[in-house]
Amino acid sequence: MMGSGRKCPDCGSSNVVEDDLYSQPQLVCTDCGSVVSEGQLTTTRSEEVQGTIVRYSQSTAVDKQPCRNQIKGLKRVRALCRILRLPPVIEETSESLFAQAYESTDFLHVSLPKKETLAGCCVLLGCRMQGWPVTMGTVTSLLDTDSCLMGTVYKMVVSTLKLESPHTNIMDLMEGHCREYHLSPPGVPEEFCESADRLASRASALVELASDTWLMTGRHPVPVMVASVYLAWLSLKPSPARLKLSLGRFCQMAKVAVPGPASKRVTELKEVLCRLGQELPWQKGAVVSPQKVAALVGDVLKHRISLLKRAIRSHEDALAMDSVSGTEGLDVANTPSSTLPLSLCTDGVAPICEDLPIGSSPCSEGQPDFHQSQLPTPHAEGCQTVQSVRDSEDVVVTATGSAKNPEARGEPARGSAEHWGKRHPFVPPCARNPSKKPRLAETGPEVTGDEEISDSEIEGYLRTPLEMREFAETQMKLQSDSY
Repeated sequence: MMGSGRKCPDCGSSNVVEDDLYSQPQLVCTDCGSVVSEGQLTTTRSEEVQGTIVRYSQSTAVDKQPCRNQIKGLKRVRALCRILRLPPVIEETSESLFAQAYESTDFLHVSLPKKETLAGCCVLLGCRMQGWPVTMGTVTSLLDTDSCLMGTVYKMVVSTLKLESPHTNIMDLMEGHCREYHLSPPGVPEEFCESADRLASRASALVELASDTWLMTGRHPVPVMVASVYLAWLSLKPSPARLKLSLGRFCQMAKVAVPGPASKRVTELKEVLCRLGQELPWQKGAVVSPQKVAALVGDVLKHRISLLKRAIRSHEDALAMDSVSGTEGLDVANTPSSTLPLSLCTDGVAPICEDLPIGSSPCSEGQPDFHQSQLPTPHAEGCQTVQSVRDSEDVVVTATGSAKNPEARGEPARGSAEHWGKRHPFVPPCARNPSKKPRLAETGPEVTGDEEISDSEIEGYLRTPLEMREFAETQMKLQSDSY
Protein backbone atom coordinates (compact mmCIF):
# COMPACT_ATOMS: atom_id res chain seq x y z
CA MET A 1 0.00 0.00 0.00
CA MET A 2 1.48 3.36 -1.07
CA GLY A 3 1.82 5.99 1.64
CA SER A 4 0.50 9.39 0.39
CA GLY A 5 2.76 12.44 1.03
CA ARG A 6 5.55 10.39 2.42
CA LYS A 7 9.18 10.56 1.24
CA CYS A 8 12.22 8.61 2.28
CA PRO A 9 14.64 10.82 4.31
CA ASP A 10 17.65 8.92 2.96
CA CYS A 11 17.10 8.78 -0.82
CA GLY A 12 14.15 11.17 -1.21
CA SER A 13 12.03 8.62 -3.01
CA SER A 14 8.28 8.79 -2.61
CA ASN A 15 7.88 5.04 -3.17
CA VAL A 16 6.98 4.30 0.47
CA VAL A 17 4.77 1.34 1.29
CA GLU A 18 3.17 -0.03 4.50
CA ASP A 19 4.63 -3.32 5.64
CA ASP A 20 3.28 -5.41 8.56
CA LEU A 21 6.00 -7.09 10.57
CA TYR A 22 4.19 -9.64 12.77
CA SER A 23 1.67 -7.48 14.64
CA GLN A 24 3.52 -4.13 14.23
CA PRO A 25 2.81 -2.04 11.09
CA GLN A 26 5.78 -0.07 9.46
CA LEU A 27 6.41 2.32 6.54
CA VAL A 28 9.31 1.06 4.39
CA CYS A 29 11.00 2.65 1.35
CA THR A 30 11.01 0.18 -1.53
CA ASP A 31 14.02 1.82 -3.26
CA CYS A 32 16.56 1.82 -0.42
CA GLY A 33 14.75 -0.43 2.12
CA SER A 34 15.02 1.98 5.01
CA VAL A 35 12.22 2.23 7.61
CA VAL A 36 10.50 5.55 7.42
CA SER A 37 8.36 5.17 10.59
CA GLU A 38 7.51 2.37 13.06
CA GLY A 39 4.02 1.61 14.41
CA GLN A 40 3.22 2.05 18.09
CA LEU A 41 1.58 -0.67 20.17
CA THR A 42 -0.01 1.89 22.47
CA THR A 43 -2.29 4.70 21.58
CA THR A 44 -3.09 8.02 23.14
CA ARG A 45 -6.45 8.82 24.72
CA SER A 46 -7.49 10.85 21.73
CA GLU A 47 -7.07 7.92 19.40
CA GLU A 48 -9.67 5.19 19.09
CA VAL A 49 -9.16 2.17 21.34
CA GLN A 50 -9.04 -0.89 19.16
CA GLY A 51 -9.59 -3.66 21.82
CA THR A 52 -10.36 -4.51 25.45
CA ILE A 53 -8.68 -6.76 28.01
CA VAL A 54 -10.02 -10.34 27.72
CA ARG A 55 -8.92 -13.39 29.67
CA TYR A 56 -7.32 -16.22 27.80
CA SER A 57 -9.83 -18.79 29.05
CA GLN A 58 -12.71 -16.58 27.92
CA SER A 59 -11.27 -15.99 24.48
CA THR A 60 -10.40 -19.63 23.74
CA ALA A 61 -13.07 -21.76 25.51
CA VAL A 62 -16.58 -21.65 24.14
CA ASP A 63 -18.15 -23.98 26.82
CA LYS A 64 -16.73 -25.20 30.11
CA GLN A 65 -15.27 -28.62 29.56
CA PRO A 66 -15.61 -31.32 32.29
CA CYS A 67 -12.50 -32.13 34.25
CA ARG A 68 -10.72 -35.46 34.22
CA ASN A 69 -12.34 -36.80 37.41
CA GLN A 70 -15.79 -35.84 36.18
CA ILE A 71 -15.22 -37.70 32.90
CA LYS A 72 -14.06 -40.78 34.84
CA GLY A 73 -17.13 -40.53 37.05
CA LEU A 74 -19.48 -40.42 34.08
CA LYS A 75 -17.74 -43.47 32.59
CA ARG A 76 -18.13 -45.23 35.95
CA VAL A 77 -21.86 -44.42 36.01
CA ARG A 78 -22.33 -45.89 32.53
CA ALA A 79 -20.30 -48.99 33.44
CA LEU A 80 -22.41 -49.65 36.56
CA CYS A 81 -25.62 -49.27 34.58
CA ARG A 82 -24.38 -51.72 31.94
CA ILE A 83 -23.26 -54.25 34.57
CA LEU A 84 -26.63 -54.11 36.33
CA ARG A 85 -28.44 -54.13 32.96
CA LEU A 86 -30.49 -51.09 33.82
CA PRO A 87 -32.85 -49.52 31.27
CA PRO A 88 -31.79 -46.34 29.42
CA VAL A 89 -34.11 -44.21 31.55
CA ILE A 90 -32.20 -45.03 34.74
CA GLU A 91 -28.85 -44.50 32.98
CA GLU A 92 -29.86 -41.03 31.80
CA THR A 93 -31.24 -40.15 35.23
CA SER A 94 -28.03 -41.31 36.93
CA GLU A 95 -25.83 -39.29 34.58
CA SER A 96 -27.95 -36.17 35.17
CA LEU A 97 -27.80 -36.64 38.94
CA PHE A 98 -24.03 -37.14 38.81
CA ALA A 99 -23.50 -33.97 36.75
CA GLN A 100 -25.66 -31.90 39.10
CA ALA A 101 -24.05 -33.26 42.26
CA TYR A 102 -20.47 -33.00 40.96
CA GLU A 103 -20.86 -29.34 39.96
CA SER A 104 -22.52 -28.36 43.25
CA THR A 105 -20.55 -26.52 45.92
CA ASP A 106 -20.79 -29.41 48.41
CA PHE A 107 -18.63 -31.68 46.21
CA LEU A 108 -16.02 -29.15 45.07
CA HIS A 109 -13.51 -29.77 47.84
CA VAL A 110 -14.21 -33.36 48.88
CA SER A 111 -11.73 -36.22 48.78
CA LEU A 112 -11.18 -38.39 45.73
CA PRO A 113 -12.74 -41.55 47.31
CA LYS A 114 -15.96 -39.60 47.89
CA LYS A 115 -16.00 -38.48 44.26
CA GLU A 116 -15.51 -42.06 43.14
CA THR A 117 -18.33 -43.23 45.44
CA LEU A 118 -20.57 -40.47 44.11
CA ALA A 119 -21.09 -42.42 40.87
CA GLY A 120 -22.47 -45.44 42.72
CA CYS A 121 -24.72 -43.26 44.87
CA CYS A 122 -26.22 -41.60 41.79
CA VAL A 123 -26.87 -45.01 40.20
CA LEU A 124 -28.53 -46.25 43.42
CA LEU A 125 -30.63 -43.08 43.67
CA GLY A 126 -31.71 -43.41 40.05
CA CYS A 127 -32.73 -47.03 40.64
CA ARG A 128 -34.80 -46.12 43.67
CA MET A 129 -36.49 -43.25 41.88
CA GLN A 130 -37.53 -45.62 39.08
CA GLY A 131 -38.52 -48.44 41.45
CA TRP A 132 -35.70 -50.76 40.39
CA PRO A 133 -34.77 -53.27 43.16
CA VAL A 134 -31.05 -52.70 43.76
CA THR A 135 -29.53 -52.64 47.24
CA MET A 136 -26.76 -50.44 48.53
CA GLY A 137 -24.69 -53.52 49.33
CA THR A 138 -24.74 -54.57 45.67
CA VAL A 139 -23.44 -51.20 44.48
CA THR A 140 -20.88 -51.12 47.30
CA SER A 141 -19.48 -54.50 46.30
CA LEU A 142 -19.26 -53.45 42.64
CA LEU A 143 -17.34 -50.28 43.55
CA ASP A 144 -15.22 -52.13 46.15
CA THR A 145 -15.70 -49.32 48.65
CA ASP A 146 -16.69 -48.95 52.28
CA SER A 147 -20.38 -49.25 53.17
CA CYS A 148 -20.14 -46.43 55.73
CA LEU A 149 -18.61 -44.11 53.12
CA MET A 150 -21.33 -45.14 50.69
CA GLY A 151 -24.06 -44.23 53.16
CA THR A 152 -22.44 -40.89 53.99
CA VAL A 153 -22.11 -39.83 50.36
CA TYR A 154 -25.65 -41.03 49.61
CA LYS A 155 -27.06 -38.78 52.35
CA MET A 156 -24.99 -35.87 51.02
CA VAL A 157 -26.39 -36.34 47.51
CA VAL A 158 -29.98 -36.49 48.75
CA SER A 159 -29.58 -33.36 50.89
CA THR A 160 -27.63 -31.44 48.22
CA LEU A 161 -30.06 -32.11 45.39
CA LYS A 162 -33.07 -31.89 47.76
CA LEU A 163 -34.58 -35.16 46.58
CA GLU A 164 -36.92 -37.62 48.27
CA SER A 165 -35.39 -41.07 48.21
CA PRO A 166 -38.07 -43.79 48.33
CA HIS A 167 -37.31 -46.79 50.50
CA THR A 168 -36.99 -50.22 48.91
CA ASN A 169 -39.21 -52.98 50.28
CA ILE A 170 -37.36 -56.16 51.13
CA MET A 171 -40.12 -58.22 49.54
CA ASP A 172 -39.28 -56.64 46.18
CA LEU A 173 -35.72 -57.91 46.52
CA MET A 174 -36.55 -61.52 47.35
CA GLU A 175 -37.22 -62.65 43.79
CA GLY A 176 -33.94 -61.23 42.49
CA HIS A 177 -32.09 -62.55 45.53
CA CYS A 178 -33.44 -66.08 45.08
CA ARG A 179 -32.33 -66.14 41.43
CA GLU A 180 -28.73 -65.72 42.55
CA TYR A 181 -28.80 -69.27 43.97
CA HIS A 182 -27.67 -71.75 41.32
CA LEU A 183 -29.88 -74.73 42.11
CA SER A 184 -30.52 -75.93 38.56
CA PRO A 185 -30.04 -79.60 37.54
CA PRO A 186 -26.79 -79.29 35.53
CA GLY A 187 -24.63 -78.30 38.48
CA VAL A 188 -26.66 -79.63 41.45
CA PRO A 189 -27.83 -83.19 42.23
CA GLU A 190 -31.46 -83.90 41.49
CA GLU A 191 -32.49 -84.24 45.14
CA PHE A 192 -31.09 -80.76 45.87
CA CYS A 193 -32.67 -78.98 42.87
CA GLU A 194 -35.35 -76.35 43.41
CA SER A 195 -37.07 -73.80 41.20
CA ALA A 196 -36.49 -70.12 41.86
CA ASP A 197 -40.21 -69.27 41.89
CA ARG A 198 -41.11 -71.75 44.64
CA LEU A 199 -38.03 -70.76 46.61
CA ALA A 200 -38.92 -67.06 46.38
CA SER A 201 -42.52 -67.66 47.45
CA ARG A 202 -41.60 -69.69 50.54
CA ALA A 203 -38.68 -67.42 51.47
CA SER A 204 -40.91 -64.33 51.23
CA ALA A 205 -43.38 -65.90 53.66
CA LEU A 206 -40.54 -66.62 56.09
CA VAL A 207 -39.35 -63.02 55.85
CA GLU A 208 -42.88 -61.84 56.69
CA LEU A 209 -42.88 -64.14 59.72
CA ALA A 210 -39.50 -62.74 60.78
CA SER A 211 -40.90 -59.23 60.49
CA ASP A 212 -43.96 -60.12 62.59
CA THR A 213 -41.79 -61.58 65.36
CA TRP A 214 -39.34 -58.63 65.49
CA LEU A 215 -36.43 -60.55 63.97
CA MET A 216 -35.97 -57.85 61.31
CA THR A 217 -35.77 -54.95 63.74
CA GLY A 218 -32.37 -53.27 63.58
CA ARG A 219 -30.92 -56.12 61.52
CA HIS A 220 -29.14 -56.12 58.18
CA PRO A 221 -31.55 -57.58 55.59
CA VAL A 222 -29.08 -59.81 53.70
CA PRO A 223 -28.43 -62.35 56.53
CA VAL A 224 -32.18 -62.63 57.17
CA MET A 225 -32.79 -63.23 53.46
CA VAL A 226 -30.07 -65.90 53.29
CA ALA A 227 -31.49 -67.65 56.38
CA SER A 228 -35.02 -67.51 54.93
CA VAL A 229 -33.88 -69.01 51.62
CA TYR A 230 -32.04 -71.80 53.40
CA LEU A 231 -35.03 -72.72 55.59
CA ALA A 232 -37.36 -72.44 52.59
CA TRP A 233 -35.13 -74.85 50.65
CA LEU A 234 -35.18 -77.30 53.57
CA SER A 235 -38.96 -77.12 54.04
CA LEU A 236 -39.93 -77.60 50.40
CA LYS A 237 -38.52 -81.16 50.37
CA PRO A 238 -37.56 -82.11 53.95
CA SER A 239 -35.65 -85.22 52.97
CA PRO A 240 -32.85 -86.66 55.16
CA ALA A 241 -30.27 -85.64 52.59
CA ARG A 242 -31.36 -81.99 52.72
CA LEU A 243 -31.70 -81.89 56.50
CA LYS A 244 -28.08 -83.02 56.89
CA LEU A 245 -26.80 -80.14 54.72
CA SER A 246 -25.61 -77.17 56.78
CA LEU A 247 -25.94 -73.52 55.86
CA GLY A 248 -22.30 -73.22 54.81
CA ARG A 249 -22.43 -76.23 52.51
CA PHE A 250 -25.74 -75.07 51.06
CA CYS A 251 -24.32 -71.65 50.16
CA GLN A 252 -21.20 -73.29 48.77
CA MET A 253 -23.34 -75.55 46.59
CA ALA A 254 -25.48 -72.60 45.44
CA LYS A 255 -22.36 -70.46 44.81
CA VAL A 256 -23.46 -67.70 47.18
CA ALA A 257 -21.38 -65.96 49.84
CA VAL A 258 -22.35 -66.68 53.45
CA PRO A 259 -22.83 -63.55 55.61
CA GLY A 260 -21.47 -63.74 59.13
CA PRO A 261 -24.72 -63.36 61.12
CA ALA A 262 -26.70 -65.70 58.81
CA SER A 263 -26.25 -68.71 61.11
CA LYS A 264 -27.64 -66.74 64.05
CA ARG A 265 -30.65 -65.71 61.99
CA VAL A 266 -31.25 -69.38 61.11
CA THR A 267 -31.22 -70.27 64.82
CA GLU A 268 -33.64 -67.46 65.69
CA LEU A 269 -36.02 -68.40 62.88
CA LYS A 270 -35.99 -72.03 63.99
CA GLU A 271 -36.83 -70.99 67.55
CA VAL A 272 -39.83 -69.00 66.33
CA LEU A 273 -40.98 -71.87 64.11
CA CYS A 274 -40.66 -74.34 67.00
CA ARG A 275 -42.71 -72.10 69.28
CA LEU A 276 -45.44 -71.73 66.68
CA GLY A 277 -45.27 -75.39 65.70
CA GLN A 278 -46.11 -76.41 69.25
CA GLU A 279 -49.41 -74.53 68.93
CA LEU A 280 -50.63 -76.66 66.05
CA PRO A 281 -53.66 -78.69 67.18
CA TRP A 282 -52.31 -82.00 65.88
CA GLN A 283 -49.09 -81.55 67.82
CA LYS A 284 -51.06 -81.55 71.14
CA GLY A 285 -48.42 -79.56 72.99
CA ALA A 286 -45.55 -81.83 71.98
CA VAL A 287 -42.07 -80.36 72.00
CA VAL A 288 -40.89 -79.55 68.47
CA SER A 289 -37.13 -79.83 67.99
CA PRO A 290 -35.23 -77.52 65.63
CA GLN A 291 -34.02 -80.57 63.66
CA LYS A 292 -37.59 -81.61 62.77
CA VAL A 293 -39.24 -78.21 62.44
CA ALA A 294 -38.61 -78.06 58.67
CA ALA A 295 -41.51 -80.47 58.08
CA LEU A 296 -43.92 -78.07 59.85
CA VAL A 297 -42.87 -74.85 58.09
CA GLY A 298 -45.64 -75.08 55.49
CA ASP A 299 -48.38 -75.51 58.10
CA VAL A 300 -46.93 -72.77 60.30
CA LEU A 301 -46.84 -70.28 57.45
CA LYS A 302 -50.36 -71.23 56.36
CA HIS A 303 -51.83 -70.49 59.81
CA ARG A 304 -49.31 -67.83 60.80
CA ILE A 305 -51.73 -65.26 62.25
CA SER A 306 -53.71 -67.79 64.29
CA LEU A 307 -50.58 -69.43 65.66
CA LEU A 308 -49.12 -66.08 66.69
CA LYS A 309 -52.29 -65.32 68.66
CA ARG A 310 -52.24 -68.73 70.30
CA ALA A 311 -48.53 -68.46 71.19
CA ILE A 312 -49.01 -65.07 72.82
CA ARG A 313 -52.10 -66.29 74.69
CA SER A 314 -50.35 -69.45 75.88
CA HIS A 315 -47.39 -67.47 77.12
CA GLU A 316 -49.64 -65.08 79.02
CA ASP A 317 -51.58 -67.99 80.50
CA ALA A 318 -48.36 -69.59 81.69
CA LEU A 319 -47.28 -66.34 83.34
CA ALA A 320 -50.67 -65.94 84.96
CA MET A 321 -50.51 -69.55 86.20
CA ASP A 322 -47.08 -68.92 87.73
CA SER A 323 -48.26 -65.72 89.38
CA VAL A 324 -51.34 -67.40 90.86
CA SER A 325 -49.44 -70.46 92.11
CA GLY A 326 -46.52 -68.38 93.38
CA THR A 327 -48.34 -65.50 95.05
CA GLU A 328 -51.47 -67.18 96.36
CA GLY A 329 -50.34 -70.79 96.64
CA LEU A 330 -53.47 -72.03 94.84
CA ASP A 331 -53.90 -75.47 93.31
CA VAL A 332 -55.11 -74.48 89.86
CA ALA A 333 -56.35 -77.96 89.04
CA ASN A 334 -58.69 -78.00 92.05
CA THR A 335 -59.62 -74.32 92.11
CA PRO A 336 -63.01 -73.21 90.84
CA SER A 337 -63.03 -71.04 87.76
CA SER A 338 -64.59 -68.12 89.61
CA THR A 339 -61.36 -67.52 91.56
CA LEU A 340 -58.94 -67.92 88.64
CA PRO A 341 -57.95 -65.27 86.11
CA LEU A 342 -60.02 -65.22 82.99
CA SER A 343 -57.11 -66.38 80.83
CA LEU A 344 -56.89 -69.65 82.78
CA CYS A 345 -60.53 -70.62 82.30
CA THR A 346 -61.02 -69.69 78.65
CA ASP A 347 -59.45 -70.32 75.32
CA GLY A 348 -59.04 -67.72 72.61
CA VAL A 349 -61.06 -67.81 69.45
CA ALA A 350 -58.83 -68.79 66.52
CA PRO A 351 -59.59 -70.38 63.15
CA ILE A 352 -57.77 -73.63 63.98
CA CYS A 353 -58.53 -73.84 67.69
CA GLU A 354 -60.16 -76.91 69.14
CA ASP A 355 -63.69 -76.86 70.49
CA LEU A 356 -64.27 -76.15 74.15
CA PRO A 357 -64.68 -79.13 76.51
CA ILE A 358 -68.16 -80.46 77.10
CA GLY A 359 -69.93 -78.70 79.94
CA SER A 360 -67.85 -75.53 79.77
CA SER A 361 -69.38 -72.29 78.60
CA PRO A 362 -67.62 -69.91 76.24
CA CYS A 363 -66.53 -67.05 78.44
CA SER A 364 -64.80 -64.92 75.83
CA GLU A 365 -66.62 -64.33 72.59
CA GLY A 366 -65.51 -61.59 70.28
CA GLN A 367 -62.35 -60.75 72.20
CA PRO A 368 -59.92 -58.43 70.45
CA ASP A 369 -56.77 -59.93 69.00
CA PHE A 370 -53.29 -60.02 70.49
CA HIS A 371 -52.91 -57.86 73.63
CA GLN A 372 -56.61 -57.73 74.47
CA SER A 373 -57.87 -56.31 77.74
CA GLN A 374 -59.54 -58.91 79.92
CA LEU A 375 -62.89 -57.42 80.91
CA PRO A 376 -65.34 -58.94 83.42
CA THR A 377 -67.33 -61.54 81.51
CA PRO A 378 -70.37 -63.44 82.85
CA HIS A 379 -69.92 -67.18 83.15
CA ALA A 380 -72.58 -69.76 83.61
CA GLU A 381 -75.55 -69.01 85.81
CA GLY A 382 -74.52 -68.49 89.42
CA CYS A 383 -70.86 -67.74 88.60
CA GLN A 384 -69.28 -64.48 89.56
CA THR A 385 -67.27 -62.22 87.29
CA VAL A 386 -63.51 -62.48 87.12
CA GLN A 387 -61.03 -59.94 85.90
CA SER A 388 -57.35 -60.56 85.28
CA VAL A 389 -55.06 -57.62 84.87
CA ARG A 390 -51.81 -58.83 83.38
CA ASP A 391 -49.46 -55.94 83.29
CA SER A 392 -46.17 -54.89 84.79
CA GLU A 393 -47.68 -54.59 88.29
CA ASP A 394 -48.98 -58.22 88.36
CA VAL A 395 -52.19 -57.46 90.21
CA VAL A 396 -54.82 -60.23 90.18
CA VAL A 397 -58.37 -59.25 91.08
CA THR A 398 -60.43 -62.21 92.28
CA ALA A 399 -64.18 -62.66 92.42
CA THR A 400 -64.44 -60.90 95.75
CA GLY A 401 -62.86 -57.79 94.27
CA SER A 402 -59.78 -57.74 96.53
CA ALA A 403 -56.48 -56.95 94.87
CA LYS A 404 -53.63 -59.38 95.47
CA ASN A 405 -50.39 -57.50 95.00
CA PRO A 406 -47.11 -59.25 95.83
CA GLU A 407 -45.47 -55.95 96.71
CA ALA A 408 -48.16 -55.26 99.32
CA ARG A 409 -47.01 -58.34 101.27
CA GLY A 410 -43.35 -57.38 100.99
CA GLU A 411 -42.59 -59.90 98.23
CA PRO A 412 -40.66 -58.90 95.10
CA ALA A 413 -42.86 -58.37 92.05
CA ARG A 414 -42.47 -60.78 89.16
CA GLY A 415 -40.10 -59.34 86.58
CA SER A 416 -38.55 -56.77 88.92
CA ALA A 417 -35.20 -58.59 88.87
CA GLU A 418 -35.27 -59.47 85.17
CA HIS A 419 -35.73 -57.49 82.00
CA TRP A 420 -39.28 -56.97 80.75
CA GLY A 421 -38.39 -58.67 77.47
CA LYS A 422 -38.18 -62.02 79.26
CA ARG A 423 -41.92 -61.87 80.01
CA HIS A 424 -43.04 -61.62 76.36
CA PRO A 425 -42.74 -64.32 73.68
CA PHE A 426 -41.88 -62.05 70.74
CA VAL A 427 -39.85 -58.92 71.45
CA PRO A 428 -37.18 -56.90 69.58
CA PRO A 429 -33.60 -58.19 69.77
CA CYS A 430 -32.51 -55.37 72.07
CA ALA A 431 -35.15 -56.47 74.59
CA ARG A 432 -34.50 -60.19 74.17
CA ASN A 433 -30.79 -59.91 74.90
CA PRO A 434 -30.23 -56.58 76.68
CA SER A 435 -26.64 -55.44 76.69
CA LYS A 436 -26.94 -53.84 80.13
CA LYS A 437 -28.48 -55.44 83.16
CA PRO A 438 -31.10 -53.38 85.01
CA ARG A 439 -29.67 -51.64 88.02
CA LEU A 440 -31.45 -52.20 91.28
CA ALA A 441 -31.82 -49.18 93.50
CA GLU A 442 -29.45 -49.52 96.44
CA THR A 443 -31.00 -47.94 99.51
CA GLY A 444 -28.77 -47.02 102.42
CA PRO A 445 -29.71 -46.94 106.09
CA GLU A 446 -32.46 -44.53 107.02
CA VAL A 447 -31.30 -41.50 109.00
CA THR A 448 -33.97 -39.72 111.05
CA GLY A 449 -31.76 -37.61 113.31
CA ASP A 450 -32.91 -39.28 116.53
CA GLU A 451 -30.09 -41.82 116.62
CA GLU A 452 -27.87 -41.99 119.71
CA ILE A 453 -24.32 -40.70 119.38
CA SER A 454 -21.62 -42.65 121.16
CA ASP A 455 -18.97 -41.04 123.36
CA SER A 456 -16.15 -42.10 121.05
CA GLU A 457 -17.84 -40.34 118.14
CA ILE A 458 -18.31 -37.19 120.21
CA GLU A 459 -14.64 -37.24 121.23
CA GLY A 460 -13.69 -37.44 117.56
CA TYR A 461 -15.30 -34.04 116.98
CA LEU A 462 -13.48 -32.35 119.96
CA ARG A 463 -10.09 -30.65 119.53
CA THR A 464 -7.09 -31.79 121.51
CA PRO A 465 -5.00 -29.24 123.46
CA LEU A 466 -2.29 -29.39 120.79
CA GLU A 467 -4.85 -28.68 118.05
CA MET A 468 -6.26 -25.77 120.06
CA ARG A 469 -2.78 -24.26 120.52
CA GLU A 470 -1.96 -24.59 116.81
CA PHE A 471 -5.28 -23.08 115.88
CA ALA A 472 -4.66 -20.06 118.16
CA GLU A 473 -1.18 -19.48 116.71
CA THR A 474 -2.56 -19.64 113.19
CA GLN A 475 -5.24 -17.08 114.03
CA MET A 476 -2.64 -14.70 115.49
CA LYS A 477 -0.45 -15.00 112.37
CA LEU A 478 -3.39 -14.27 110.13
CA GLN A 479 -4.33 -11.19 112.13
CA SER A 480 -0.75 -9.85 112.12
CA ASP A 481 -0.45 -10.36 108.36
CA SER A 482 -3.68 -8.51 107.81
CA TYR A 483 -2.33 -5.41 109.62
